Parts: sequence; C-alpha cells; structure tokens
Amino acid sequence: MPLDVSEKKIDEFLRSNQGWVIEGCYTDLLELVIPKSTEIVFMNLPVEICISNAKIRPWEPHKYESKEAQDANLEMLIDWISQYTERHDTFSHASHTELYEKYARRKRMFVTNDKQVMQFAPAAPDQLTAGR
Repeated sequence: MPLDVSEKKIDEFLRSNQGWVIEGCYTDLLELVIPKSTEIVFMNLPVEICISNAKIRPWEPHKYESKEAQDANLEMLIDWISQYTERHDTFSHASHTELYEKYARRKRMFVTNDKQVMQFAPAAPDQLTAGR
C-alpha cells in the first residue's frame, strides 16, 4: 500500500497501544516509528540463516491464498534474500545498518545466530524464526 496509507495505519496503532514491539524490514516504515520508540533491536543474522528460516516459515495467510502458493514463491524469495548485502533499497543491509547507526537511544544488535536471538526473547521462538 502507499506509504501515506501505511503511515495512517501505523499512527492509529500507536495511538491505540500504550506499549508495542514492531518487527519489520521496511526501513521507510520503521523511520515513521523511530521518533516514538525507546529502543531498537537489529537482528543482523547471516544471510544463510535467513534463507534457512525462509525455507521453514509457516504459511502466511495474509500474503498467500495457500501454503502451496507461498512455496511456489520460495525460489524467488531465496534469491531476493541472497542479495540482501548487495542491494541498496529500503530492505537492504545498508539501509538497516544506516537506521541502526543513526539511532540515538538504546539499541542492541544480534549478529551471530538464532541461538543468540533466542537468549534475548526465549518466550516466542517460533515467532523469531519465521522470517525477516
């Protein structure tokens, strides 16, 4: 959806919730909530782990009509993930790193593996490995 529509939905969500955690890879959308945030966590995992996570992700019914339709898109997704460190779009490592580096409040970065991420948030491991 257009950025201005997303911004309105995000603003509605933030006004309706006293506390929140937002996960995502769209830097342009994350920049909308940065001024209202108190902390960011950059799960800077190796591309190989992200590809592995993509292969085992559960069906995302909000994106695909069936698990089969989702799996039919897997090769394209893996190719896209493999270019993460080479791209310079809003979904790229360069964009995520820039957002992290300019953030002036509390921030943490996880760079090694899924186990380190699980130590940060052990209550919901299935949610953490579903994708980026």
